[in-house]
Amino acid sequence: QVQLVESGGGLVQAGGSLRLSCAASGRTFRIYAMGWFRQAPGKEREFVAAFKWAVGSTYYADSVKGRFTISEDNAKNMVYLQMNSLKPEDTAVYYCAARLDIATTQLNSPAEYGYWGQGTQVTVSS
Repeated sequence: QVQLVESGGGLVQAGGSLRLSCAASGRTFRIYAMGWFRQAPGKEREFVAAFKWAVGSTYYADSVKGRFTISEDNAKNMVYLQMNSLKPEDTAVYYCAARLDIATTQLNSPAEYGYWGQGTQVTVSS
């Protein structure tokens, strides 16, 4: 019912910046929240940031606070993740996710999201 496509990943040196984009299509009027997650090789998928679509509230993992910013362009159904001061430990596949309709207090849990993009690789070299 909602399709998500990420873009913007790549290779960057430590201290550099990247901006990830997520294009949402389909029944976007049902979106309650959008999130960014990441998964490094051999590790579980972890929460990065989330955005409540209607109210504009943002949430961040402690590891990225002050460095990453989640934002949206409602008119274009786009969500962005601006990543500054990147570190090698930020290297992972980054996924965009959407939760429809129902509110939740656990926006940091992958289980709360029903729709996922294909992921985009971010590699930070030291």
